[in-house]
Amino acid sequence: MKLSSAATTDMTPQTNQNINQDTTHFGYQTVAKDDKVAKVAEVFHSVASKYDLMNDLMSLGIHRLWKRFTIDCSGVRRGHKVLDLAGGTGDLTAKFSRLVGDQGEVVLADINSSMLKMGRSKLRDKGIIGNVSYVQANAEALPFPDDYFDCITIGFGLRNVTDKDKALRSMFRVLKPGGRLLVLEFSTPTSKALASIYDKYSFHLLPKMGKLVANDSESYQYLAESIRMHPDQETLKGMMNAAGFEQTHYHNLTGGIVALHRGYKF
Repeated sequence: MKLSSAATTDMTPQTNQNINQDTTHFGYQTVAKDDKVAKVAEVFHSVASKYDLMNDLMSLGIHRLWKRFTIDCSGVRRGHKVLDLAGGTGDLTAKFSRLVGDQGEVVLADINSSMLKMGRSKLRDKGIIGNVSYVQANAEALPFPDDYFDCITIGFGLRNVTDKDKALRSMFRVLKPGGRLLVLEFSTPTSKALASIYDKYSFHLLPKMGKLVANDSESYQYLAESIRMHPDQETLKGMMNAAGFEQTHYHNLTGGIVALHRGYKF
């Protein structure tokens, strides 16, 4: 079964705490859950055209090493089916496309149409066409069959999901027995000194960079806040366990600024 461009559903961000059943966090703001879709969409519509450039600037290019490590931990090989969820401009998809070959399949899925458009354009410019499809989808209700994918990755996207637990259960459902989930996400620095430096960078320098490069400081202020509201390493590991994943563990990267969580479905 090959998947083609598919139905659109809705995916929104979340933080590690909801104030009640009807509200959630948008960065440090409290908003109605139903309003968050539009707010997050505005952020990523705004940053899409400068997304790759800002990634390089914000991380000094280190995001490429984080993604390479994720690929190395994926176990993906020829013939596999891979879901690159919240795949954005397609960095992971491009590498997976080469690994799975003509008999494999990679689905680049993202909630945001602007990001998906950028990803499709970027990959087609690279000549990556045959084994990649594009789906605008909700991480909380993935529009794929049960037990379909050999590997699922979600890179820098889980913190933008309103109901993370529901999204993890949805990923578990569409993953094959024996398959693995990899969550690459900003996390909690392991030292107080690094955390202090990181805070100063995130809340002072990052919005200024966003204003200078993308003419948008507010979106990058939100991105910094969303990182702080994301569950720490142990909490996310526990959430993956609760969703059904086994042998869950994580690797801290760059002192815990980023962590790669891995879990398996048996």
